[in-house]
Amino acid sequence: MNTDREKIIVRTSCVGIAVNILLAAFKAIVGLASHSIAVVLDAVNNLSDALSSVITILGAKLAGKKPDRKHPLGHGRIEYISAMLVSAIVLYAGITSLVESVKKILHPDEVSYSTISLVIIAVAVVAKIFLGRYVKTKGESVGSGALIASGTDAMSDAILSFAVLVTALIFTFTGVSLEAYVGVIISIFIIKAGIEMISDTVSDILGKRADEEVSKTIKHLLTEEPEVFGAYDLFLHNYGPDKFYGSVHIELPDNMTVREVDVLTRRVQAKIYKETGVIMTGVGVYSHNTTDNEASKIRNKVQKIVLDHDWALQMHGFYLDQEEKDMRFDVVMSFDIDHHEGLETLYKEVSEAFPGYKITIAPDIDITD
Repeated sequence: MNTDREKIIVRTSCVGIAVNILLAAFKAIVGLASHSIAVVLDAVNNLSDALSSVITILGAKLAGKKPDRKHPLGHGRIEYISAMLVSAIVLYAGITSLVESVKKILHPDEVSYSTISLVIIAVAVVAKIFLGRYVKTKGESVGSGALIASGTDAMSDAILSFAVLVTALIFTFTGVSLEAYVGVIISIFIIKAGIEMISDTVSDILGKRADEEVSKTIKHLLTEEPEVFGAYDLFLHNYGPDKFYGSVHIELPDNMTVREVDVLTRRVQAKIYKETGVIMTGVGVYSHNTTDNEASKIRNKVQKIVLDHDWALQMHGFYLDQEEKDMRFDVVMSFDIDHHEGLETLYKEVSEAFPGYKITIAPDIDITD
């Protein structure tokens, strides 16, 4: 993690901590004085947000540790763990808030709001809106899942605080107390936010589809090289919000020398890192027939057989050795079919169309756009 990114995360989190502690203190005073469970729960929610910011800071600091022998690819994935902890805190706050709100519905207390109380709640709404936008914007600028989650949560809190304010105003002017029921609604929103945040973080930990813009940029950088007929099998491995390692296959003329391939692959690796920040750890090679016109005709026929199936998304890496009667190619299959079943179908159909050929088909995963 670069130093500037870590400083932005820490500074933004410190702002969040300060604002949330102040809001929690004022809301706790108002809630206890007015016997309002909704306001007290709102205060507790602010405290959980402050704790979330503390965890975000710790996560950023630990993720910034230099690689070592035990963790040669760095510690960037710790940020996902901190984001998971933040999500768990939000979910816990929602569940406990729901329990307390239900208790207040069953055993209600008489509430009362002063003008000062209403003003404090209104100020809290405005403060949360600005805080949420600030934290989320900073999180998006540095790619911090924990900051984005905190910012999104703060924006949700602003809506919930506004609901508390409306409830207080209704009670002040009509005498109708809805604050325990609003507490239930607040709790449900908090629980929903916590579940969504956990789901997003789990997706990051499991490994999700690479960003479409990044994958298309890398493939464009490769195919703009005059020697490259195509770029396939791009894998991007994430080791933290700002650290990606990748591998890819490129299709090259079958008359290129090893020296020429070495020069080309080193050049594209440097270019991709400069343009995208992705470290290409491996560049594999497919051989492309350049002197056999018959191979091109057979390729077209095989491609038609393969792509007649909806689940066959792409055929690439085709190479034909006429003397040895050796044919090989890769097929990208969708997740709608079992790969073994797909391979059996393709082997059968291609073998019937080209008897006497040794056919090798490699199944590829639909992993990037």
